[in-house]
Amino acid sequence: MRSWHKALAWSAVLALLGVVLVRLFPDSYQQDGGQHYVFARWAFDYPWFFVKAWARPLFELVYAPPAQLGYSVAKLVTVALCLATGWHTFRLAEELGLARAHLVIPLLWFQPSWLLLCHELMTEPLFALVFILALRLHLSGRVNAGMWVASLLILARPEGFFLGILWGVWILLDRRNPRPLWRRLPSTLRLAAGFALWWLASVLLTGNPLFILHDWPKDWNATNSAYGTEPIWSYVFRLPEIVGPLLALPLVVGLGVLLLRRRLVEATSAFLTLFLLHSVFRTFGLFGDAGYPRYLVCVSPAMALITLAGWNALAEWLPRRRLVSALGALVLGASALAALLYVDAAEWSRDAWAIDATLARFREAPRPVHRFHASQRYMYAALDYDPKQAPPLTGDREHNVRLLREAPPGTLIFWEDQLGHAWHHLTAADIEALGYTLLRSDSYVLPGKLLTRSPGPFFDYGYGPWMWYGWKWPGFGGPRTVRLSLLYKER
Repeated sequence: MRSWHKALAWSAVLALLGVVLVRLFPDSYQQDGGQHYVFARWAFDYPWFFVKAWARPLFELVYAPPAQLGYSVAKLVTVALCLATGWHTFRLAEELGLARAHLVIPLLWFQPSWLLLCHELMTEPLFALVFILALRLHLSGRVNAGMWVASLLILARPEGFFLGILWGVWILLDRRNPRPLWRRLPSTLRLAAGFALWWLASVLLTGNPLFILHDWPKDWNATNSAYGTEPIWSYVFRLPEIVGPLLALPLVVGLGVLLLRRRLVEATSAFLTLFLLHSVFRTFGLFGDAGYPRYLVCVSPAMALITLAGWNALAEWLPRRRLVSALGALVLGASALAALLYVDAAEWSRDAWAIDATLARFREAPRPVHRFHASQRYMYAALDYDPKQAPPLTGDREHNVRLLREAPPGTLIFWEDQLGHAWHHLTAADIEALGYTLLRSDSYVLPGKLLTRSPGPFFDYGYGPWMWYGWKWPGFGGPRTVRLSLLYKER
């Protein structure tokens, strides 16, 4: 019972932390979070959003109802999902007989990439919850139930396809099953149930049997290297971002111990599968892999279990129990701080503060808005504007110029020049030259909450505490400067 009490205490503290992060950061550190919210917010108006390849059906089913109550409510659902994932990871650690099972909860939450997403609308945390639920069922002997749940992974993220194949291998090699291999093989078809449901729903909602194929993002083809390439060891250098700078050692130790002892094969193989796949994809520019550490959040529960195994192994090698407790508390405290600094360093998440401030000033003297265009997804969320009411801006400058020039009177443009220029090849000055009136232009200097100024050149260029890779992570706690413009078409 003491382990349960500690697990509950950790969950309560981390629930509070999640709520605080939702309050501090209204948007996402990437545009994807705002886009996911927009899809969920308008899914009931456009039912085919429920079966879009980018939006993902399971994500829409979970988030569309709370999204009707606002962005913050939807983000609180993510906090709840993360708490549930931590709890089920703890229960699995107990069922596997791992010592200090309650520690798996902070070992999960203090992974920097996990803490970064625990209060956002990304698809990885939902994937992680489905993964740990299916894994618990599988390891408890409820193999068929585990396959039904695992089949839903493809409805949350593309990684579900690869883990589905791995799951089938587990079934075929499962020594607990006395049936011959040829009799086990048909049972693996359960792993395709999720995709079958997706296809059926897409046909019913759109009437198009090929909707999923036609809707598939063009930048997900096998040879797209739009985000560039990196060496094969790039994800190795990002381990401190993925699991934490101080927790990387127990992860590596745990992985070695488990592989040598052939224990927790499912957890280790799931982690290694995604780790190696994304390393290869990034190296050869496959499937538009951008090299984001957040991709590994999909198997964060497995990483937490592996890290706990390494933690326990290291504790056994230390001579004194008091030393183990003191050192453990120090490592957890430092890991929590490192993860919080990582969240604080993601400078793009701060843009929402400026957007809310500029929009509040606009509402003091509002204009009638008949059409709305914006350079960032959160701008649509903050105005609660249906993006389907206006033709979308694209990466084609000439198309965008023509679209804005032909827009009707009453068109409002909310623009941030950095992303506006990078994605749509337009600045506020370009839009003003098309005949729009500049209502206001606000410049903001947005420091982090914990690090209010840049710690220096070593920090900025990937050294010091963040020396695991050689390129600059956006922000690092230093101020972010943005300029926001509101432009209006009078006639």
